[in-house]
Amino acid sequence: MDHKIVEDVHCLIGIKGDHIEVTTVKTADSISIELNKVTRDILEKYKDTPFKDNKALPNYTNQAMNRDIKELCNLAGINEEIRVTTYKGNVRTDKIQPKWELVGTHTGRRTFIVNALSLGITPNIVMKWTGHSDYKAMKPYIDIVDSIKASSMTKFDGLL
Repeated sequence: MDHKIVEDVHCLIGIKGDHIEVTTVKTADSISIELNKVTRDILEKYKDTPFKDNKALPNYTNQAMNRDIKELCNLAGINEEIRVTTYKGNVRTDKIQPKWELVGTHTGRRTFIVNALSLGITPNIVMKWTGHSDYKAMKPYIDIVDSIKASSMTKFDGLL
């Protein structure tokens, strides 16, 4: 089952047998992501649906995908207020926004990385899936998982 998923100015994404292959246009770097049961089920669901240019899935622009994700999160009631702090020079600005306004495709990427690390998948494997080239780029995610791990240990305190 060889299909294109996305072909744009940034990367080419295609299904090659039992994996997804992502090749960046700028550097021609390529990564391979194995299919799992969930991804196979999604592809199976859409296998008889004709998409333009023999694509396996509908093709969204990043802007349209982010707009739709925000709308779905809003409809799902993901509206906890979040303080967003920005700096312009030395001037600090705080803004309160509902969480749904801050969610996008990159949120999914970060969630995937943290969940994979939380499941015990080694950083080296996660880096191969995500295209991170060095450990330094993965460190913030590893720190999140380490803090979750440390706070989880305190759950044992109630047993004593």
